[in-house]
Amino acid sequence: MEDFSPLIMERLDALAAISAEAGAITRLYLTPEQDRANTLVMGWMREAGLSARVDAAGNVIGRLEGPVAGSPAVVIGSHLDTVRDAGRFDGPLGVVTGIACIEALRREGARLPFAVEVVGFADEEGTRFGAALIGSRAFAGDLDPAILARTDAAGITVAGALRGAGLDPARIGEAARKPEEILAYLELHIEQGPTLERAGLPVGLVTAISGATRLSVTLSGEAGHAGTVAMAGRRDALAGAAECVLAVETRCAGGPDLVGTVGTLAAMPGAVNVIPGRVTFSLDLRSPDDAQRRAALADIEGHWAGIAARRGLALHHTLTHDAPSTPCDEGIGARIAHAIEAEGLPVLRLPSGAGHDGMAVGRIAPIAMIFVRCRGGISHNPAEFASLDDIGAGARIMLRTLRSLAAEGLPIGRKQA
Repeated sequence: MEDFSPLIMERLDALAAISAEAGAITRLYLTPEQDRANTLVMGWMREAGLSARVDAAGNVIGRLEGPVAGSPAVVIGSHLDTVRDAGRFDGPLGVVTGIACIEALRREGARLPFAVEVVGFADEEGTRFGAALIGSRAFAGDLDPAILARTDAAGITVAGALRGAGLDPARIGEAARKPEEILAYLELHIEQGPTLERAGLPVGLVTAISGATRLSVTLSGEAGHAGTVAMAGRRDALAGAAECVLAVETRCAGGPDLVGTVGTLAAMPGAVNVIPGRVTFSLDLRSPDDAQRRAALADIEGHWAGIAARRGLALHHTLTHDAPSTPCDEGIGARIAHAIEAEGLPVLRLPSGAGHDGMAVGRIAPIAMIFVRCRGGISHNPAEFASLDDIGAGARIMLRTLRSLAAEGLPIGRKQA
């Protein structure tokens, strides 16, 4: 089988050169940089024999028509937007690999019984407007219209940014696809973690995208003079928060694929000689098993309540995000596993702790994901790296999977409940 990893890397480098910041990769939703990236990718799509367009949400869609015009499609996708000062692989790898696979199939003269689409989603990261998956939620018909009123740091709304990009916010609903239009969604993505590297494997089969719960937490005690309030009489909110953070670490260390993170913490009034009277912090709790996540959350909240009561603190927390896990389709996963074995590799099954566009597309179609090893598990960082050999393995597995789906007929899998 041919090696088209050099072409993939060449195109990733070309996309990495499109950035709002010199010396970094920053490409945000509905910006001139994203428009340039869209134009470049649509050119590659057309070279591969796909029709190419930008939909009402700003997603780039390339389509190779099926045997009958309007045939349902197998969709290969990922995102073209980035975080600030990003790496070059997170997102674009999946889009560019999808195009390369279609090019390979067309060179072979393969006749597919379905249409194939490659989608570059417009806003997976949520960096500009603080709302992730705008592109894929619009694609899945699950975009809250209230999103249009969100603003970026400059006060520009999503609606205003759409107009600035030549799109009509009143028509964003036209990006929605119907379940009968999409047979399956496949995504190739760097792992963004260390599991494959530790196992010494170039690729892995994703079992599910983890669900996530996020809380904003406030502990209130009593501020006081650092030199005059005895230790025994203090209601130190920061000391209580420290204990709460450790309770998260302890509880999450006991569950497979369960992770908990306190990523922000602020103490008030924030003076070196004042006992903190109020602390706010965040919790991000994730698991591919929703029951496990809910049980862990209940335990953590119980621990926090005990800590607050013992220390004389008031505890308040608000739910800011709650998303269920998205299981990957077992039928498609079996075909990916066969493709991995055809490469002479063992099949390592692992969940994704990070969110992906498949979480949104999973509402309307069965999804499957292939992970590619990334050095050190580093992502969202200029040091993000995947080797040519590993990219080549991932691309060949995607191509083998497409051939399998074409050869074995439809329906191709079972959407998980």
